[in-house]
Formats: sequence, structure tokens, C-alpha cells
Amino acid sequence: MSTSAAPAWPSSPVLVLGAGPVGQTTALLLARHGVPTVVLDRRPERDRAGSKAICQQRDVLDVWESVGAGRRIADEGVTWTTARTFHRDTELFAHTFAEPGRPAFPPFVNLSQARTEQILDERIADEALVDLRWGHDVVGVEQSADGAAVTLDGGGRVAGSFVVVCAGARGDALRELLGVTFEGTSFDDRFLICDVRADLPGWATERRFHFDPAANPGRQVLVHPCPDSTFRIDWQVPAGYDLDAETASGALDARIRAVIGDVDHEVVWSSVYRFHSRVVDRMRCGRVLLAGDAAHLVSPFGARGLNSGVADAENAAWKIAWVGRGWAPEELLESYHAERHAAARENVAVTTATMDFLVPRDAERVRARAEVLAAAATDPAARARVDSGRLAEPFWYVDSALTTADARRPFAGRPARGEVPPAGPGVLVPDAPVRSPAGPGRLRALARDGFLLLTGPLADADAVAAAAAGAPGPVRVLALAELDGRTGTGALDEDGDEDGDGDGDGRGPTVTAALAARPDEVWLLRPDAHVAAVLAAPSRDDVAAALARATARGTTAPPPRARTSNGPEEGHDGVLQASR
Repeated sequence: MSTSAAPAWPSSPVLVLGAGPVGQTTALLLARHGVPTVVLDRRPERDRAGSKAICQQRDVLDVWESVGAGRRIADEGVTWTTARTFHRDTELFAHTFAEPGRPAFPPFVNLSQARTEQILDERIADEALVDLRWGHDVVGVEQSADGAAVTLDGGGRVAGSFVVVCAGARGDALRELLGVTFEGTSFDDRFLICDVRADLPGWATERRFHFDPAANPGRQVLVHPCPDSTFRIDWQVPAGYDLDAETASGALDARIRAVIGDVDHEVVWSSVYRFHSRVVDRMRCGRVLLAGDAAHLVSPFGARGLNSGVADAENAAWKIAWVGRGWAPEELLESYHAERHAAARENVAVTTATMDFLVPRDAERVRARAEVLAAAATDPAARARVDSGRLAEPFWYVDSALTTADARRPFAGRPARGEVPPAGPGVLVPDAPVRSPAGPGRLRALARDGFLLLTGPLADADAVAAAAAGAPGPVRVLALAELDGRTGTGALDEDGDEDGDGDGDGRGPTVTAALAARPDEVWLLRPDAHVAAVLAAPSRDDVAAALARATARGTTAPPPRARTSNGPEEGHDGVLQASR
């Protein structure tokens, strides 16, 4: 919902603790919903050193585009579509990424976290509803039935309506204040990261992962392209590795040349990290929500840290907006914990499995991994067991209490690497060009303006419109045929385009094709562009029930759904563990 269409926010501002990318995104998304925020960061100013989180997934770029930053980040970054994995000198496999519909962005774009933060800062500077304050260290959090407040080091106090904690991995003090645990494991091996500027023709469009290369025998090397002829190189190194000593001795230069060859280069930035897999036990504490690294830590192999944090931000923002305006009960905030905690646990499970393969914990596992890698060059079954990181993907809310199941569209479980599931309840809707009443646009952009009902040509439009009119908050109804630019007669539109994509090329896919929508169906999309329901020939009451469920106003649990498990994970505690 655009700020121009939103009624005045009836409460105090939302307090966002932390001005990293997750906190910035939270504030900008809340502003998009007409909600004012105060962003408090303990640092005196922005730290612009190093690449840090570099790999931005296409669905995250979509989120940033909804606040005016996605296209800039994508255009400045380096686009790559293929992930290659090697064992020594042999390429084991390469994955290219599926493009359902006709997405606005490539699968992944690499840009340093520092530059991403700068672009988001520029958007914040133009946003009157965001008040960013540096040098404000929060040392206390309190809340009541209708508000929340924080106290600052030095005695100041800032009052608000809700709090979103985006304080990053070092948010231990805030986690302790909230009484949440942060259980998990840490890995003994370190990882050396260098940003290296060099002229390396042919390296600019691929992510390369090397098991046991000559440049790092017995361990791994990962190479990511970045802008300005810069390459992010990660080496697995043993515990006790000394970067300063290696730099002084010239061994770091030799290490880099073993990867890139004997070419001139410049080390722009370097650091050593120890990786963790941890998740809080609660991501909602009353009116306080935890997001990003403050709530979960994972290894970077798979690019699931920042990308999942942005998904936290979007999930939190629309739910705070709906609860704060009285369009939904406070139970909607509990769905934030249920949905994003399940996503965090899955990311921990996926990345921990990767780290267990990268850093085997005993001699037997070392031997088993060596056998898998040796066989993978010729054996497809062994190849499938090689884990160089399952790259970031959205979490599918198929088991959410907000999702209405559809027996005709069962969730078949986790797809193959680089693939996405068919559109259906709980899934992030595939993007496609649309022809809306306002002109050409994109499906996900329309979805993010509130709840959206899409009607097939045989659905009862009057029943759908009546249900929408009776729901609190913004709910729009659009015909799929209209979005596809079709007249119902097979005629071309004014652009000479039968598929309505605005390209005049007569090719799809249309929204109907991207969804594989049936003529009698009604699709309900949430404000975060996830499918809340697919209803076959629904009555007014059916549509109203799906809308109520999607805003936690429905009281019944979702009906059982057919499913097929493709993933290795099992539910840890029965809370929303999706089989993916």
C-alpha cells in the first residue's frame, strides 16, 4: 500500500534497532505502508569497509525494488546465473537457475554490503517517515499492552508502538534483555576472505567452488565475481590461522596467485571469520520482533544470511502495519514467529549440512567425503551427494496457519537445486509482466500494495468483490484476463501483443500461464507476494474465510494437505516445519 493511500498511522513510531541492511529494509518497508520509524544504531556512523554479504538473490532484489532500490543495486552489481563446483581440476557439475514467469531480476547479483547499505541510506534520506539516529546504544526494552519503549546508554528514552531488533550477530545484550536463548553450534575451522582486484577474463559471470584445489589442499576455495574487476575469494583455513603473519611473510600473496595465476592484483580488503549456526528460541516477544542475524546465524555457503534477513523484514513490516491499524489481531504477530522461525531453522539445517560436508567432524566422515568426491566425476548418484551449498531461496509457507490449503495443488517438497516449486498456496508468487488499470507493471509489485484477489474468467466476480468489500484493510480484485492484456476474443491489445507483456512480441508467459491458473480459480496474494490461497469456484464465504485466515482472523487450523517429502529434515518441535 503506498503511503499516499494509507490513513494516518494511529500510534507512536516503530522502533528499529540496528541500521544494517535488515534494519534499513524494515524501516523502508514500513514507510511504504505509511508507518513512521525511528532507527537506532549504537555505532557513531556507517562502517563502509569490506564486501561482507555480497550475494543478493532475485526475490530480495524484488523486495528492495518495492522501496525504490532494487534496480540500482542490480544495475551496479555483477550478474551471474551459473554455479560451478570442482574437485581438484575436474568440474563435477554446474547449476543454472530457473526463471518462472518472466522475472524482473537475474537469479543472483553480487554487490558489496557496504555499497548496498549506501544505496539504502540514500533512499532513507529521501523518506520523511524514517528517522535514522547514530550513536544510540539501547540498554533496556520495555513494553505494555499498547506500546513499547527503549532506554539508551546515558539515560535517554524513546517511546514507540512496536520494536524490531535488527542488531546483528553481536546483539547478545538485547537477546538477554528479551530473555531469548541463542542455541546452536560453532565451527572450529576459520575462513579467510579477500577482496582481490585483478583482470581475470571469463571469471565475471560465474560462482566457482573448488574442493581440495592445489591452491588449498585438503580444504576449499570459493570465488565470487564483484564489480570493478574485483573477486571475493574465500579459503577454508585451520583454527589458529594468522592473517597478519601470512601477509607479512608474503604467503598471502602466494595463496592468492595460486588461485588467480601470476597476474597483477590488489588486495582491497581481507578478514578472517569463524562461522556459527544458531537460532533464537523466540522471534516474537510481545510487541518486539527479532530479525536477521539478531535472530539467526548461518554459514555464508548458500548466501542465506542477508537474504533471509530481508525476508524477515518484509514479513514483519506488513504484519506490524496491519496490526497497528487494527486490520488484524495481535495473533498476526505470532505468525511472524511461526513462519520466520521455521525459515530460520531450515536455513540452519541446510547450511549445517553444507558445513558438515565442507568440514567433516571425524576421520570416518573425511574418508566418506573423499570417496563421494572421487566418484562424483563419473557417477550421477555420487554427484547428487556433493554439497557445496544450496543457494538462497524463499521459504515456502505451505504449513502456515495463514495459508489455505488446496488439495488440487499439493506441495511436492523441496525441488532440485536451482529450481522452484509450482505456484500454489504458501509459495512466493512467480513474477510476470502485467497490464493493470494503471498501465504496464509487474505482478509482484501489484501484490505488495495490499491483499490481491486474482479471478479467472469462470469465477463468480460478484461474490469475490463482495468478500473483498467486507474485509478490513486494502483488498483489491483484478481479473487475470485483464492483467494478461486479453480481450477474451484472442484479439491483440494496443501494443500488438496478444500476451499483454508490453513487448509486442506475441510471447508469454502471461500471469495465467505463470500460475497455471484454471478458469474457475481465485488466487489470494498476501502483501509479501506469497500465495495465501487458491480457491476453486469459491463462494463469497469461501473467499471471506481465506481472507480472514490470511490475517489471523480465522480461528480454525488449516485443513490437512497432501504432501511428498523431498528433504532430509524432520520437524524439531512440531512448529511449522515445511518439507522442502
